[in-house]
Amino acid sequence: MNDARLHTPSFATPRWLPGGQAQTIWPALFARRHNGPALNFRRQRLSTPDGDFIDVDWLDAPRPAAATAPAAAASHQQRQPLLVLFHGLEGSSQSHYAQAFADVARARGWAFAIPHFRGCSGELNLAPRAYHSGDFEEIGWMLSQLKAAHDGPLLAVGVSLGGNALLRWAEENGQSAAATARAVCAICSPLDLAASGHAIGQGFNRLVYTRMFLRTMVPKALRKLKQHPGLFDGERLRAVRDLYEFDNLFTAPLHGFRNTEDYWARASAKPQLRRIQIPALLLNARNDPFVPVASLPQQKDGSQFVTLWQPEHGGHVGFTQGRPPGQLFGMPQQVCDWLMKKI
Repeated sequence: MNDARLHTPSFATPRWLPGGQAQTIWPALFARRHNGPALNFRRQRLSTPDGDFIDVDWLDAPRPAAATAPAAAASHQQRQPLLVLFHGLEGSSQSHYAQAFADVARARGWAFAIPHFRGCSGELNLAPRAYHSGDFEEIGWMLSQLKAAHDGPLLAVGVSLGGNALLRWAEENGQSAAATARAVCAICSPLDLAASGHAIGQGFNRLVYTRMFLRTMVPKALRKLKQHPGLFDGERLRAVRDLYEFDNLFTAPLHGFRNTEDYWARASAKPQLRRIQIPALLLNARNDPFVPVASLPQQKDGSQFVTLWQPEHGGHVGFTQGRPPGQLFGMPQQVCDWLMKKI
């Protein structure tokens, strides 16, 4: 056992849900995402410097009982942490993991916000660009806006694609990242994009997950082509059958990369983990269908600020616990416990 796993907490997966594929698919479809009343979000639209917009969903939570007077409520607002969650590929505030984190934040009295990457909030964005796995400049701008709106400490979690982009932000900003975020966490993130890109393009992954992603990505890209004629070859895009082809035709050229290989190489967080200078937790299940275990970082790959959790089970952003249909709160609770210690 390498040292990266010595302090990994237990993520006990129920016997009725064996294997990484089941542990990925079931929680996204059936597991319980929140306790008590439904989660309510308040949407805020931010105008970007390039004339586009970002939609942020803020959790509308009841005021804690201790904060009954206006002065007490204001004091609580200043002290409570703000937990920011960056979603994964084609995710949103309605994703199962986002709902589970929102529920845990609500129970703790934390402020909670989910900024949507461009085109993921239910409305097509305006600019030719979209979003990508190494979008650290966009991450930085969103964090700066959210930090300015909240007086308490900011903690950031990124899931899958959002986690890789969040780590790239921490890497690029080094010590200055501490002025914005106290700590960050990347969950089930493809830190080696080439390894994960090839993995999702093969076998069962290609039949199920690739098709699922392309089912929304291709139509959105074609709507973007109508919005900006000549942006790319629409006939070629209609013919793509995997994410490699999609990235080669759409993602890479629209965001300043030469091709898919250049995008995957320059956007991957793993090669630059030693540049991180704020507390960073990297959680990856070793049976994640999207992220080959051989591609996971070891402790020597990161700086002294990097903590690795690599449990044997959990799938891709699954981590279901309990009796059927299971619940998703255990992992967010442990992640939030870790983040809270860094405040």
